[in-house]
Amino acid sequence: MPANAIPANPANVSESAVVAKLTRRLVPFLFLLYIVAYLDRINVGFAKLQMSGQLHFSEQVYGLAAGMFFAGYFFFQVPSNLILGRIGARRWISLLMIVWGTISGSMMLVTTPRSFYVLRFLLGLAEAGFFPGMILYLRGWFPASARARTMALFMTAGPLSGVIGGPVSGAILTLGYGGSLAGWQWLFLLEAVPAIILGVIVYFFLADNPRDAPWLSNQEREWLASTLFREQSLNAPDPVGGPAWWSVFVDPRVLLLALVYFCLNTCSYGISLWLPSVVRLFSGRSTIVIGVLSAIPYLAATVGMVLSGHHSDRTGERRWHVAGSALLAAGAFFLAAISTSTVAVVAAISFSVLGINAMLGPFWAMPSSFLTGATASAGIAFINSIGNLGGFFGPYVLGLARTSSGNFRSGLFLLSGAMAVGAVLVLLVKMPSTASRSDES
Repeated sequence: MPANAIPANPANVSESAVVAKLTRRLVPFLFLLYIVAYLDRINVGFAKLQMSGQLHFSEQVYGLAAGMFFAGYFFFQVPSNLILGRIGARRWISLLMIVWGTISGSMMLVTTPRSFYVLRFLLGLAEAGFFPGMILYLRGWFPASARARTMALFMTAGPLSGVIGGPVSGAILTLGYGGSLAGWQWLFLLEAVPAIILGVIVYFFLADNPRDAPWLSNQEREWLASTLFREQSLNAPDPVGGPAWWSVFVDPRVLLLALVYFCLNTCSYGISLWLPSVVRLFSGRSTIVIGVLSAIPYLAATVGMVLSGHHSDRTGERRWHVAGSALLAAGAFFLAAISTSTVAVVAAISFSVLGINAMLGPFWAMPSSFLTGATASAGIAFINSIGNLGGFFGPYVLGLARTSSGNFRSGLFLLSGAMAVGAVLVLLVKMPSTASRSDES
C-alpha cells in the first residue's frame, strides 16, 4: 500500500469492541508500569521522615534534592521521545526501567547532600522518557474519541501509587529497627526491584504498534489503521507552517500547554513530595499512620480522574474540564493553608489533589488533537519537559517556606495561585475545530 494511501476501513468492525480490546490488553500493564515509575520518584517523601534526621539534612537540602529529579527530567525528555520513535517503545521503555530501577535502589547509599542531588538528577534522566513515551504510545493505538478516558485510566496509576505506596512505604520504614540497614534504605532497595523485573517483561510483552499485535484480528488492524490515519490527516497541516519536529517549539498552543503543565506540576509534586511531612506536622503520628493518612488524597484523586476523563470524551470538551479542575484545586489549596486541624487539612488537600489529577486526561487529549508525526513526538515531550520543571520549583519552594517560617502556609498559598494561573492559561489555547464540538475557535 502506498505511504499516502488511506487504509481500508472495514464496515463490520465495532469501534467500542476494538477500544475495549485495546483497553483490556494494554492499559492494565501500562498502568502497573506507571505505578512503579511514580512510586520510585515520590518515595523519597517517605524516606525523608527518617533520612533527614539520620543524615542531618535540612529542609532546604531535601527540597532541592526532591526537585533535582525534574532538572534531569527536563534535559532528556525530547531526545528520549525521539529515540523511542526510532527504535520502538518495547526496547526503549525496557531499557529505561532497568536503568532507573538500578539508580533508585542506589539511593540507599546516599550519605551526603551532593550524593543525594546527583542520584536524584540521574533518576530524573532515566525516567524522563517514560511518561511522554507512554502518551505517544497510547496515541498510536487509541482513536481520538477514546483518548481522554484512556489517558485518565492510565494516569490513575499516579494517585493510586500514593494509595498503595503510602501504607507500604510507611510499613517498610519500620524494618530498620534492629537491622543492619535503616528503614529508609530498605525503602529505596525494595521499591526499586519491581522496576527492574518489569523492565525485562516489557521487552517480551509490548508490541510497538497495532501492526505487530497478534492479538488483533486482520479486520481490527485495518479498522484501527484507517481510523488513526484519517484522524491524523484531518489535523495534518503543521501549526507553524513547517514539517520539521522543532517547529512545535514556537507554536503558541504548545507553549501555553507547557506553561499550564508547569503550574500543574508545581502543585502536584509540591504537595506529593511534602505530603508525609505536612501530615506529620499536623498529626504527630507514627510512620504507618502517616502512610495511611497520606493515601486518602490519592484515593479521592483516582475517582476524579476517571470521572473527568469519561465526561470530557462524552461531551468532546477539553479546556473547561482542565480549567474547572484547576480552579477546584486552587480553592482547596487556599483552604488547606488556613486550616488548623488534621481532618481539615487532609480534606482540603484531598480536594486539591483531586482537582489536579482530574485535569490530566482532558489535558493530554489536547496536544494529541493537533500534533502529528514527528511533531507529536517532539511536542508532547516538550510540553512534559517544560511542565515538569514545575516539579523542581514546587518542592524547592515549599522547602524554603518550611525553613523560613516553620510551617507550610505560604507555600500552600503559592500553590493556590499557580493553579489559578493555570486555569486562565488553558482557556487561551485555541483548539482545532475537528478536535471537539465545544472547543471550536
